[in-house]
Amino acid sequence: MAELEGKKNKDGSPSQTLYIRNLDENIKIPILKESLEIVFSEFGQILDIIAHKNIRMRGQAFVVFNDMKAAAQAKEEVQGFQLFEQPMVIEFAKSKSDAIVKKIGEEAFEEHKKLRLEAKERRKAEEAEQAKKKKRPAGALASGRPSKKAMGIADELLPPNKILFLQNLPDDITADMLTEVFERFNGFFEVRLVPGRKGIAFIEYETDENAVEAKEGTKDIVFDNKTPKITYARK
Repeated sequence: MAELEGKKNKDGSPSQTLYIRNLDENIKIPILKESLEIVFSEFGQILDIIAHKNIRMRGQAFVVFNDMKAAAQAKEEVQGFQLFEQPMVIEFAKSKSDAIVKKIGEEAFEEHKKLRLEAKERRKAEEAEQAKKKKRPAGALASGRPSKKAMGIADELLPPNKILFLQNLPDDITADMLTEVFERFNGFFEVRLVPGRKGIAFIEYETDENAVEAKEGTKDIVFDNKTPKITYARK
């Protein structure tokens, strides 16, 4: 399924993808997508319609056309159209959808996915840091400076880097077992176990992007009925 960020195209440049907001949040996603298809299909071939029920995407959707001319015509003619008694606000999307990038080629699509995953991880880390700044840490000292403990960032919120840190591994896990899993991702460099410490390991890749791809690709992996915790290593 195509993924996009729910923001308008700041410079208004034409795009094959339309970003639609001010949609009724109470309408179920299948019904919403079907209704959007009925409204927009008369303007040209639709490659994809993206809508999610999560808070970030609520009341928004994307319609991906096969060509830019159809998207521009639809934007002009449907702007303000009442869908479920709410006028749609339509803009050109700022990002290319998966459906559009796939038409360029497989290599371009893989690069597109890598960049998107890295951006997602960095955004999560930035949002966590901003939230932390707005609220004074519970461990702050009387001088107003946070203690070393309070300054720590949770493992899950560390920004991407080329080394993955694995925890909660089976005690008898071997480097060969981990290599077999992680070497299938681009840029694999090595597996490092920690002498005298069971249940943890480091997986290093050539670039941050390679590590991001590997982390996303192994988030559901299980070793001997144990699900490892995979984060980025602290620098």
